[in-house]
Amino acid sequence: MPTDTTASTGQQPVKSGRKRGRKARLLVFVLVLALIGGVAYGAYWSIGTVRASFPQTKGSITLKGLSGPVDVKRDGHGIPQIYASSDEDLFMAQGYVQAQDRFYEMDVRRHMTSGRLSEMFGESQIENDEFLRTLGWDRVAKQEYEKKLSPATKKYLDAYAKGVNAYLEGKEGADISLEYAALGFTNDYTPGPWTPVDSVAWLKAMAWDLRGNMQDEIDRALLTSRLGPEQIADLYPAYPYGRNKPVVQEGQYNELTGAYESGGGESGTGDGTGTGDGTGTGIGGDGTGVGTDPGTGAGTGGAEGASGAVGTGGGGLESQLSGLQEVLQNLPTAVGVNGDGIGSNSWVVSGNHTVTGEPLLANDPHLSASLPSVWYQMGLHCRSVSAACQYDVTGFTFAGMPGVIIGHNADVAWGLTNSGVDVTDLYLEKITGEGYQYDGKVVPFKAREETIKVAGGASRKIIVRETGNGPLLSDRSPELVRTGKKATVDSAAPDRGDGYGVSLRWTALEAGRTMDAVFAMNRAKNWDDFREAATLFEVPSQNLVYADTEGHIGYTLPGRIPTRAKNHDGSVPAPGWNSEYRWTDWIDQDALPYEFDPDRGYIVTANQAVVDPDAYPYTLTTDWGYGARSQRINDLIQSKIKDGGKISTDDMRQMQLDNSSGIAKLLVPELLKIDVKDPEVRKAQKLLEGWDYTQDADSAAAAYFNSVWRNVLKLGFGHKLPKELRVKGQCLWVDPVNPTGPADESAKVRECGMREADQAQPDGGDRWFEVVRTLMEKEDSAWWTTPKAGAREGAENRDELFRRAMIDARWELTAKLGKDIDTWSWGRLHRLFLKNQTLGTSGPDVLQYVLNRGPWKLGGGEATVNATGWNAAGGYGVVWVPSMRMVVNLGDLDKSRWINLSGASGHAYSSHYVDQTDKWAEGELLEWAYSDKAVEGSTSDTLLLKP
Repeated sequence: MPTDTTASTGQQPVKSGRKRGRKARLLVFVLVLALIGGVAYGAYWSIGTVRASFPQTKGSITLKGLSGPVDVKRDGHGIPQIYASSDEDLFMAQGYVQAQDRFYEMDVRRHMTSGRLSEMFGESQIENDEFLRTLGWDRVAKQEYEKKLSPATKKYLDAYAKGVNAYLEGKEGADISLEYAALGFTNDYTPGPWTPVDSVAWLKAMAWDLRGNMQDEIDRALLTSRLGPEQIADLYPAYPYGRNKPVVQEGQYNELTGAYESGGGESGTGDGTGTGDGTGTGIGGDGTGVGTDPGTGAGTGGAEGASGAVGTGGGGLESQLSGLQEVLQNLPTAVGVNGDGIGSNSWVVSGNHTVTGEPLLANDPHLSASLPSVWYQMGLHCRSVSAACQYDVTGFTFAGMPGVIIGHNADVAWGLTNSGVDVTDLYLEKITGEGYQYDGKVVPFKAREETIKVAGGASRKIIVRETGNGPLLSDRSPELVRTGKKATVDSAAPDRGDGYGVSLRWTALEAGRTMDAVFAMNRAKNWDDFREAATLFEVPSQNLVYADTEGHIGYTLPGRIPTRAKNHDGSVPAPGWNSEYRWTDWIDQDALPYEFDPDRGYIVTANQAVVDPDAYPYTLTTDWGYGARSQRINDLIQSKIKDGGKISTDDMRQMQLDNSSGIAKLLVPELLKIDVKDPEVRKAQKLLEGWDYTQDADSAAAAYFNSVWRNVLKLGFGHKLPKELRVKGQCLWVDPVNPTGPADESAKVRECGMREADQAQPDGGDRWFEVVRTLMEKEDSAWWTTPKAGAREGAENRDELFRRAMIDARWELTAKLGKDIDTWSWGRLHRLFLKNQTLGTSGPDVLQYVLNRGPWKLGGGEATVNATGWNAAGGYGVVWVPSMRMVVNLGDLDKSRWINLSGASGHAYSSHYVDQTDKWAEGELLEWAYSDKAVEGSTSDTLLLKP
C-alpha cells in the first residue's frame, strides 16, 4: 500500500479513505443545499471534496513494486518529468502520476471502450453500451495483448497498470476525484483495478474517431433518397490536384519491385484507380452510376452500377442507415466529433530553410474540445539510457496509456495527422432464420451473449451476431432492424424478404501491433528505426512527419490498408452476399508512399491527398480532405523561403495561428459586386471592402462574411438535402422527389431534420469550398435557386442567391449581435466552451457550473490553418480545435515550444485545470524543457517515489 511520508504544498497526508469519503459526500450534500438557499458555492465545495483528491507533488511516497527510486519533477504548470533507472519503473511511475491527475478521465475511457458506461451512469447509456459491445473493442484489445504484442510491450503495460493500481489502493471514489463524490448520490460505483487491456483498448477508441470515410459512405447512400447521381457528384467534386498539392510530391511507385521509392523521377504509370471525379453511387435496379475511375474511363459506376446491386435508392436502406447514423451521433466522443470534421496540421522544414540550420517540426491535431484535454504532457527519462532503461522521450501522451504518442527523444521528433484512408466498409447482409447469405449459401452467424450491468437497474443481456464481414450493426437499433421492403435492387440481388442487415468491416476489429509501434517510435534513433517502427502502426492509419538531429526530414504513411476489387471502391455500402465485394488483400508496407529529404526542403500534411492517383496504383480513399489548409501552409512556407528567406521557431508558431479564409478570397470579390438596395444591408456589405480575409476574433468583417457563407450554404444546398442530413428539429416544406427540379407546390411535404447540430450538413468545410468553387461559373445552376419565403425574395441564379444570403446574414447578426455593426466581432459568435465530457454535459446544473469553463472568444475557422472548427448547418460555436500545438527545434531541443488546450490536471479546482487555455487562445506557446539542466531549472515541485 502506498504511504505518504512527507506532505507539502498545503496538502494533507492521506488519512482513512472511508472516513474522508463520508465527509466528502456530506460536503456535496451541504453544497447542494447551500446553492438551493442562494449561498455561494465556492467555499463549501473547496473545503473538503475538491482538495481531497489533489495529488501530492512534493515529499516522498512509498510504492510497492518499484525496483529503485523515481523522481517526478513538475514545472509551474504541473507538467511532470519522470526520472527512473529501469523501463518498468519508468512506466509504473507514468501510470501512478497520470492516475494522480486524470484517473476519472481514464476510468470513463475504459468504460467506454469496454461498453460498460451503464455501470457508471445508469440506464441512459444502455444503447451506447450495446453498440460498443457489438463492436467489441475490448475483446480485440485482449487478443492483441495475449497474442500480438511483444513481451517487452506487455511488460511495460503491466508496469503501467501496476502504477495506476498503486495509486488506487486504499482510496474511495471521493479521494480520487470529485466526480465520484457526485456519482455517489445515484449509485454505489467503486472504481476497479486497472488492467493492461484497458490501456490497449484506448487505441480502438482513437481509431474509431479517426476511421476515415464511413460517414461519407452513409451520407452518399442517404442522399439518393432526394438526389440523382449527377447531383451527388456535384456535392463530392474531384480533388483539385492541380491546385492543392498532395503530401508526397517527389516519390514514385516502382511497378517492377512493387515498392514506393522516395525522391524525384518521372511519375509512375499507375492504372487509373484514383479517387476519380464522382461518387460511385449506384441507383439500384438499372445499375447506373457515376464513374470513379478516370484512368480507365469505365469507372466503378456505369456498367457495374458502383454498388447499384445494393439498391441504395429507395425507402428501405435510408431508414436503416438513418438509424445507424442516429446510433453513431449519440456515441460519446473519444478524441473527435464522431469521425466528422477531424483534421490536423503537421509540417517539417529542413535546415536549409531555417534560421538554426537544423529542422523545425510543427504539429497541432484538430480534435473535439474536451475538459480535460485529451492530451497529457509528460517527459519519460532514463537517468542513463542503456539496455536496462531505453527511453529519454517527451511529448504528448494519452492518460491511460504508457509511452508518448507525439513528441521527440534525443535524436528524432515526429508529428501525426489523420491520413483519412478508407479502412471501413459497410455491407448489406441478406439475413435468414439460420444465418446470412453468402455466395448462394446460408452461413451461420458467429454469436456471443453479452451482459450489461446497469447502475441502479437490472442487467441487460444482448446477443451479438457477426457475419464474415464483421459485426451486425443493424441489431443495435430498432430502425436498423426495420425491413427494407421498398429498397430497389437488381435481379442479381437476393430476395429482400424481411430486408437487409448492415455489417461493418473495419481494420481495427482485427488484432494488431500499434502498441508495439508506440514504444518503437519512442526509442527510434534515426530514419530507418522510425520507418521500421511505423510499419507496426497499423490502426489508425496516420500521416507521420519526421525530423532528426542529423538534419534529415521525412514522411511515411503506415497502416493496415485494404485493397478492393475493381467493382467496389468503398464509397457506398456493398452487397455482403457477394464475395466479389470482399477485401482482396492489404497494401504491402513497402508499397505505401513516403518521402525522405525531398528537394523542396519541406513536407506538409494537413489531411489532403497523400499522393497523385496518376502516379499510384492503389485507391487509398475516395474521400480526402480537399487541401485548403495544406495548400495555405505550403504557400506560407514558400513566401518565407523565397529569395533565400529563413524560418524561425516563432515563424512556425505564427503559421499555426494563420486565420486566412480561403472561401472568403473566392466569394468576397463577387459579393462586393452585388447591388444591395437596403441601406442597412449595404452597411454590412461595406465591412467586406478592403478586408484581408483574416478571421481574427475582433473582426466584424469576419463575422458578417461567415454569416453570409452560412446562409449561402443553407439556401443553395441545405434546404435541398434529405432530412437525415439536416439539423434536428429544423423543418421544411419540400418536394417529395428531386428538389432541384420543377416544383409541384401542391405535393410538398413537411420534413424535419434528424442530425445533431455539430454533425449536420452542409458543414461548411473545405469539401463545400470545392463544391461552391466548381459551381461559381455555372451561374444558372439549379443549386443557386431558392423559393420566395414570405416577404423574403427568392433566387433564380447565383447572384440573386448571394443577395438573399447577404440580406439574411445582416438580419441574423442584428438579432445575435445588435443593429450597430461597429459592435460586431467574430469572437462574439465563435465561442469555445470547455465541458467535462460526462457530468459536465448531462449532470445537474450545479455540477456543470462547477466542472465546465468558458467561454473564450476565438478567431480562426473551418478549414483554416488555425482550425477552430464550426458547423455551418448548426451555428457558429466552436466544435473542434487545435487540441495542442507544438514546435520542435532540432537544433536545440530546449528551445522547442508546446501548449495544451486545458492543463495537466483533471481536478476541477486545481490551479492546473485550465491554466494553459488563456495562453492557448492567444496563440502563445510554453517553454518545453528537455535536458536535465533545463528541467531542473523549470522544476517547481519534486516528488520522490520510493520502493
